[in-house]
Amino acid sequence: MDELMNYEDAVARFDPVIGLEVHVELSTKTKIFDAAPVAFGAEPNTDVQPVSLGLPGSLPVVNEAAVEYAVRLGLALNSRINELSRFERKNYFYPDLPKAYQITQNAQPIILGGYLDIELADGTPYRFPIEHAHLEEDAGKNTHVGGADGRLQGARYSLVDYNRSGVPLIEIVSDPATGVGKNAPEIAGAYVRGIRELVRALGISEGRMERGNIRADVNVSLRESPDAPFGTRTETKNVNSFRGIENTIRYEISRQAAILAAGGTILQETRHYKEEIQGTIAGRVKSDADDYRYFPEPDLVPVMCTPAYVEEVRAGLPELPAAKRARITEEWELSPEELRDLINAGAVDLVDATVRAGATPAGARKWWMGDIARYAKDNDVELEDAPITPEAVAELDGLIQSGRLNDKLGRQALAGVLAGEGSPEEVVAARNLEIVSDSGALEKAVDEALAANPDVVEKIRGGKVQAAGAIIGAVMKATHGKADAGAVRALIMERAAAE
Repeated sequence: MDELMNYEDAVARFDPVIGLEVHVELSTKTKIFDAAPVAFGAEPNTDVQPVSLGLPGSLPVVNEAAVEYAVRLGLALNSRINELSRFERKNYFYPDLPKAYQITQNAQPIILGGYLDIELADGTPYRFPIEHAHLEEDAGKNTHVGGADGRLQGARYSLVDYNRSGVPLIEIVSDPATGVGKNAPEIAGAYVRGIRELVRALGISEGRMERGNIRADVNVSLRESPDAPFGTRTETKNVNSFRGIENTIRYEISRQAAILAAGGTILQETRHYKEEIQGTIAGRVKSDADDYRYFPEPDLVPVMCTPAYVEEVRAGLPELPAAKRARITEEWELSPEELRDLINAGAVDLVDATVRAGATPAGARKWWMGDIARYAKDNDVELEDAPITPEAVAELDGLIQSGRLNDKLGRQALAGVLAGEGSPEEVVAARNLEIVSDSGALEKAVDEALAANPDVVEKIRGGKVQAAGAIIGAVMKATHGKADAGAVRALIMERAAAE
């Protein structure tokens, strides 16, 4: 068990430096070097072609869409697009890499430099620096059977699925992020959330971390002070959740601080995140001198991105997240705090889509940030994975705006939609939820409630109009919550005055 220093003490004594290598799977129709489909959930080893399997004599051909997606991302990350980039062979053997090398970019990547501006929950801004980003092919997936935690050590045998082999990846490599202090975990989480938001807005990736569409290698080191040389770093591989990224950084800062405070040295190594301990375990010792014997891929010509082509791609970019936030802040009259709440909840795109489907901004925010958010939390799912669409939320809001439902009935209708009972209209019809609109029935319920509460009627006549609340409650009970409270109040005041 690792010895850990209290986190607050660790960041007070040492200066943390972090870096992230974020791997983004692109949602092209076919793989980066052959025509095998890119899909999720297919039977193992069915979405493959000879190049995916590394069969002798098979030759790669670059997917034009993957190049365009990379240029889109580079422009959105404030980067420079390399006019000439090259693919290379990165040589190493692993069962999920059948040809014993990976086609990637090293010396001449397609994206150079850049940054992503992020904002923390309290509004603090941070500019996360990017060194470069490159295109490459993903490897297949190994499943180790019989070992602890699904790992190779102790496994009785391994299974390999090559469906993922050759799926196009962009790896975004950051520069060391300095000045992060105690906010290091939150900054890292906000950065990866920002990348996910960006790639979804660009339409280049589904960005689903639970499927491995986005995963990060997390680098952490400590130094004595901000003007001291960088310390020895560890690299925690393939972390595929925001919580995992944040926990990795917090754990590594506490672990490394305890070692350094005791006079020890940090071992440069790869590590693996373990949710059970919300921390990391050792992998293998790693040196900066790993020799992958990079050399130019002889079967692929260089990729040319002329200035004219880059400008053509730039002209076709959709509305980016920063511009969307500025627009909705003005259109919806949001305060900075309300906008941050939407961002932190991952609800900006959902609310925007709901408004575009016809809902009021206030109604869309209310449902996504209220009952639907509670459902997502209670069921441990992302907000976007709640079983309801923006169109359905807009339909629900429309029922309320038209007066056919009140908030109480709306929540019942929403519960039915979330339970899979159909659209809001279908749930309202099936559960008979619509507000009582029969004026005769409403008047009868009010008259009965007034007759049963003569003392309340006297109070209303005496000027205590707040006493009408008791009558309203009685009417709502009698109508099973299906009466319009405003209409009921108006009838009560009219009837009480007339008696």
